[in-house]
Amino acid sequence: MHFGSSNVYICFMQLSVVILNYNVRYFLELCVLSVQNALDGIESEIIVVDNNSSDGSCAMMQQRFPSIKLIQNNDNLGFPKGNNLGVAQAKGKYICILNPDTVVAEDTFTKVMAFADRQINLGIVGVKLIDGTGNFLPESKRGVPTPFVAFTKMMGLYKIRPKFELFGRYYAQHVQENQTAKVDILVGAFMFMERELYLELAGFDENCFMYSDDIDLSYRALLKAKSNYYFHETTVIHYKGESTIRDGVYMKRFQEAMNFFYKKHFKVSAVFSIGMKIGIGFFSFIKMFEGKTISKKKPESFVFYSSNVDLVEKIAGVLQKKVRFHDLNSEKMVISSGVKDKASIEILLDNLFVTFKECIHFMESFKNKGVTFKILPKNTTFLIGSDNSNERGVVVKIE
Repeated sequence: MHFGSSNVYICFMQLSVVILNYNVRYFLELCVLSVQNALDGIESEIIVVDNNSSDGSCAMMQQRFPSIKLIQNNDNLGFPKGNNLGVAQAKGKYICILNPDTVVAEDTFTKVMAFADRQINLGIVGVKLIDGTGNFLPESKRGVPTPFVAFTKMMGLYKIRPKFELFGRYYAQHVQENQTAKVDILVGAFMFMERELYLELAGFDENCFMYSDDIDLSYRALLKAKSNYYFHETTVIHYKGESTIRDGVYMKRFQEAMNFFYKKHFKVSAVFSIGMKIGIGFFSFIKMFEGKTISKKKPESFVFYSSNVDLVEKIAGVLQKKVRFHDLNSEKMVISSGVKDKASIEILLDNLFVTFKECIHFMESFKNKGVTFKILPKNTTFLIGSDNSNERGVVVKIE
């Protein structure tokens, strides 16, 4: 990918957010809405690159967000090339590579930019990511997956001895979830950096289709004596399962990606390569089924946080369940008394009255309590969420 001279632009723009999309139309709409809110007051632009989606993603963008730059590819060019195409048209001092199945808070970019402005030799900044149930995603911060580190990951040693530093390097477990610190590797769902650095690194390596591209870019930033950071002061939802489904194709590509990274950055013996291939195959197989062994109970009841009472009956009709109305005109934005200590509750959050930051806080606060969540994005007619980060999310149309 040829980016051109970095001196072409007289740059007054602060931030370019690049979102690469493939067949996640409803999650993309939610993502763009959250990004628009978060860019309020920032000289910025959103660039959506579509990798030949067949689900109406481009039509939705043209209808809902006609002023946003949309790049429509005729083929699925993959994660590296798709993002490189987007950044090639970016004009901001900073860029943010963002997955379409994410939701940012209203102050996410303000906080991250302020942090980035204070750093010297800034590399890449990642943030605290949670899944659709409010649980922390450990890949938010990682170490370089050297052969030994990869082995501890594949064998699950980091779970057996989580406090043993030697086994905790893959997920940088020496850094706490709520601690900002230097780390080696960030995840491609949210990568914030100076555009000049991205150009200097020549962007993502297009020889790799996916899965090691974010590791490779992070590692190359380190080789340039830059410092990568995990920044915990803002939380972003990453539904995760929408980006990639764990199937046979996933297994094959993950193997290829890790082999690519090792051949590029490490000298390894033939015996080790064979061992890694077997190990990667085993790890990929486990990942394919991870999270699918536990059957989730369907919600027994629903609570709708909104100020629009007229929607309650419509939602109840679609769900074919009774929906309790938590009226935000008269009740505070707190956990409902009907939810506490009761399993299999689903909370429905009306984004017209509940900010994205409040949605994120709610999800974090009530994780692992038998509560699931869906968001009704403002000015839309669908509920959206995910109860398992390894499976596709759920879209419920309420038209």
